[in-house]
Formats: sequence, C-alpha cells, structure tokens
Amino acid sequence: MASTPGNQKATHSENSQGKKSQHAEEAIFYMNCRAAYLTVFKSSLENIKSKEQLSLVLQQAGRNPSQKTINKYWTSQTTSLNFDDFCAILKKEKPTTKNELLEAFGKIDTDKAGYILHDELCKILTTRGDKMTWEEVTSITNQADFNCSGKLDYNKFCELYLTTSEQCCKAARDRLETDPRMRQQHFGNQTENSSEGISLPVPKPSPRVSRNTDHKLPKGVYIPYILCFLSAQSSKASTSTTVAVGASSSRSTKLIVDWQHAQCRGCFYLEEDGEIISHKYRLHLAQRSAVCVTIRPCSIPQAQRKSCHWLSVDTALFILKENETQENLQLVSFTELQNKEMFGWRGELGAGVYWLLPFTTGCRLRKVKTQISGEAQLVWRDEDGELALTKEFRAALLEIFETLDLDGNGLLSLEEYNFFELRTSGEKCDQEAWAVCKENFEMKKNELTRQGFLDLNLMEANDRDGDPWDLWVTLLSLGYNKTLEMTEACPFVIDISAERCKPRIKAISLEAGGSQLSRAVCSSVLSKGEAKVLDGSENIFIYTYRSGSRITSVIENKSENKVIIHVNNEQSKNCMNNRGLTVFAVEVAPKSMMVSQHVMALNEQEEWIYSCVHSLVC
Repeated sequence: MASTPGNQKATHSENSQGKKSQHAEEAIFYMNCRAAYLTVFKSSLENIKSKEQLSLVLQQAGRNPSQKTINKYWTSQTTSLNFDDFCAILKKEKPTTKNELLEAFGKIDTDKAGYILHDELCKILTTRGDKMTWEEVTSITNQADFNCSGKLDYNKFCELYLTTSEQCCKAARDRLETDPRMRQQHFGNQTENSSEGISLPVPKPSPRVSRNTDHKLPKGVYIPYILCFLSAQSSKASTSTTVAVGASSSRSTKLIVDWQHAQCRGCFYLEEDGEIISHKYRLHLAQRSAVCVTIRPCSIPQAQRKSCHWLSVDTALFILKENETQENLQLVSFTELQNKEMFGWRGELGAGVYWLLPFTTGCRLRKVKTQISGEAQLVWRDEDGELALTKEFRAALLEIFETLDLDGNGLLSLEEYNFFELRTSGEKCDQEAWAVCKENFEMKKNELTRQGFLDLNLMEANDRDGDPWDLWVTLLSLGYNKTLEMTEACPFVIDISAERCKPRIKAISLEAGGSQLSRAVCSSVLSKGEAKVLDGSENIFIYTYRSGSRITSVIENKSENKVIIHVNNEQSKNCMNNRGLTVFAVEVAPKSMMVSQHVMALNEQEEWIYSCVHSLVC
C-alpha cells in the first residue's frame, strides 16, 4: 500500500531529526575528546608519544585504563598516536559505570558487607594487578571521605570517583570553551615560544601509569582511576607551601620624596586571548643618583562619579639595565615596597639607560563573563538632523583622552595619538595625516586638544552616517564594555624621583611583556623567594615569594627532561589566582624556569591563606 504524502513527510521529518540528533551527539563527543586532549597537549596536532601520555590523556577523558588496555593500543611497534587515534580509542573504551565498579568490588567483598578491611585491601593492591607501593595504599586508606575504623566504604569510594571523573571532564570542557586559543584546535592552545609555559587544567592526574604486570584485578579495580582523585601526597614527588596573610591595613612605607621628578602615564590592556599588553618605557639618568620609582593605578577625574574597576588591579614595575643591545637586558630590581595601592622601589642607579616594564598578575585584570542587558547609545540626532555625541559617550572619550595623555599636559602629541591608532587600528598616523588633523580639529602647539579629540570621533560617526560600528571597535579595543565601563583595561601612572639629576622617561612601545618580562618576574622570585626542593626530585625547585599583596610561585627545572607539575590549591582560603583554576598542571621545559601562579586575596579585608601542593606527574 502506497504511503500518503503526510506519512512520507512524517517519515522524512523523523529521519531528519534522527540525523540531527546523531550529529549533535558526535559534536559533543568530539568536543569532549578535544577538551581532554588539550589538557595534556598544546595542540590537537601534537602526537601521543608514550604509554604514560596515553594513560594520562585517557584519564582526562574519564576512562579507567589498565596496563592491559594501554598495551592493547600501544604495542611494541607503536611510536606515536595522533588525535584521530585517540578519538577511535575513546569510542571503544567506554567510561566505567558505578555498577561495574560495585560489581568489581563485590568480587572482593564476598560477604557483601559494603566495605573492605584495610589489611585485605593492602594485600590485594600491593601484590596483584597494577601493583602499588605500601605508601600509595596508605594514602588511600587515610582518606576520611570513604574510610572509617580500618575499613574502606567502597560505595562512597565509587560515588566520589564518578563525581571526580565528571568534574575532571567538565573542567576540561569549561577550559576549552573559555580559552579562544584552545578553541582553535589546529593551532594549539599556546605559542611555541611562550616563556610562561603551558597551563594544563588537569584536576588530579595519576603519577603511576606504567606498570609491568602479568595479572589484573577484576574489571574496574585498577590503580589509575584510584589515584586520579587522590590528594597530591600520593604522587612520586611533592612539596607543600602555606602562607597566612592578615587582613590588609593602611601601609605607611614612605614612597614620596622631594627630589627632581618625572612622571608618565600608561595603560594595561587585556587582549581577546587573555594576554595583557602595556606601554614599555626607557629611563635615562645623566649621573649616578639615589632614585625612587613608583607605579599605581591612575584615578581619572572624569570617572570619579562611577565605579572604577581598575583601581583594585595590582601593579608592579621591573627595572632592567640596558647593555649593548635591547635584547640583552639585566634585571636591576623591582617595586616591592607598598603604600596602599602604590608599589615602589628606592635605591641607587648608575648613569645610563634603563628599561621600565610594567606588570600586573592578571588576578584582577582578566576576562569575566557577565550578562549585559542593552547597549549604550553613542550618537543621536538633534532637531536639525545633525549627529551629536551622547553625554555618556563624551564622558568615555574624555576618560580615553586622559589615558592617552601620557605626559599629563592636557594635549595629545603625535606620538601619544599614535599609541591610540596602533591599539585601535594597527596603523600609525604620519606627519602628513597629522597636518590634515591640524586643519580640521582644534590643536595647541601642534597637539590635539580634548575638544579636537571629541570632534575627530564625531567626524568618524558622520562618515558612517551614524552607524556606531567603528566607534564600538575603538571602545572595545580600549577595554570598554557595551555599557561604557572600562572593565578590560587599567590606566596607571609611573613617578620617578632622582636626588642628583633630572630623570627622563619616555614611552617606547605598546606590547606584551614577552620573554624579557617573564625572565624578570622569575628572576625576582628566585632571588627573593623561599626555595623548596620537590620531595623525591633533587632537580626540581619551587620558589615562593610574597610581595606586598600578592604571592608568586616559580618552578625551576634543572633536569635534562621536561616535567609536568600538578598544582593543587584546594586548601587555600579566600584566594584567587591568575589561572582561574584551583587545580591545574604546568609543563616545564628542561633547564628552564616558569611562573606556576600568582595569588591574591579575594577579599583584602579578611585574612587569606595560601596553601599549595606541587606534585610531579611525569
């Protein structure tokens, strides 16, 4: 019997819906694959090069690989596996279910009592399957969440494992979703020459992923998944650091002196990928002199009546001596004295040229997801149909003008204006174009006035017949959101005082700090901080340094091999860090050092405790 058009339509609709559902499931599957892969590797183009890496990345995908499973996919002929191979493995190796776990434990718990005696568990785990050491077993039986009176409650154990496994996968997905660089699968999540290293949001990776064994425990009771959520003390090598910091109070360090003085403004800008760029400066001293250098967030007069998010951003300044070339810069010192929001340094500098590199940790200047309803109006038409700037937009433009006015003289020179052009359009304004500006907009002494700057932006609006698109491009690139609040930028001011000569300071560029700043930060922590050897690994050192209201930790790897360090801040109280993750991991190249994290108080009016465990993964 022939189908009616209605039946055919319904069947076609069902098939279409089925295909859409299948495509959606595949999309979710591959997103989870990528998320897990990019917690261990910089790019999905990077290959898995060892059994240890295969086991680690499978765990990040919520799997429970035994040594037999690893050997099935990594044979004696295997030299590497790519991302596609990894996805194929995940399709075959399904996540362990609670029923499978309980069934496995049930084969040990023959009395069906719901628990296993520690002595019996220790005997099994140290003699069968992927054998553990006595210390590793003890670290399991010491966990209060699922142990009591010499017994392991395996129901609670299974619940905690499944919860932690899902949290592990969710953390990977969240990281992928919020990090633009990670979303670009074929380009990786970090640049190859990044001196800041690779941030791997691995909740609790297993340090023991390769065992030689001829037997196995019942399905589900393998060592990797047991260790994947244990505390960092079960790792091969670890060290812990705790620093208690009282609530902030008004600090009285004197940082203002009555010497010859120079001042320059600048700004931190937050890039789309979370990188922070700022002005860089050259300081010239005609002769040796005692010097005082300070930096602080800049209060803008036009913004005093509204919330100024940037005033709580931490700032610092690193002073480097220029030798033969700009690339060969030597760290002299940095601003570690503090008076409220101002950071400073006092000391003596010889005659010559120095570079001043502004720095902020990124703890408070960072990408924040906020729901913004509506969009501020930038222009309007008067009764005659003429375009005009709204009051709110004028106020924002005057704030921008103050930020661009680096020397604070109330005018914009061509050099100052070009920082604006480079930031918003990537191009410079030459002398010929500046002469055209002089003909059309108000200037004094060949410098643009506030009114001239407002008129220039009004002209841009007229060129677009009132379309604000280009204006919004400008505003967003300068750190403003759609409600005209500056949330992704921080204006600052640098003051230099010298006792014996007039200091001269000049902004040279607007760019990321790069390797020079990274080396300076690491060197400052190594020279001032407390050093600890990672227990059980004589070539890895953890340095911790508190400077004013922040704590910085640096990892130094003196070995010939790269290492992955697991970082756990779960015991910290009232803290925030620049990575935005409580638990993560970092990869440190051979013979190198890198920042592990910067930490600050969430609420400075309350005590905060930095408690961090660094553990060697591999």
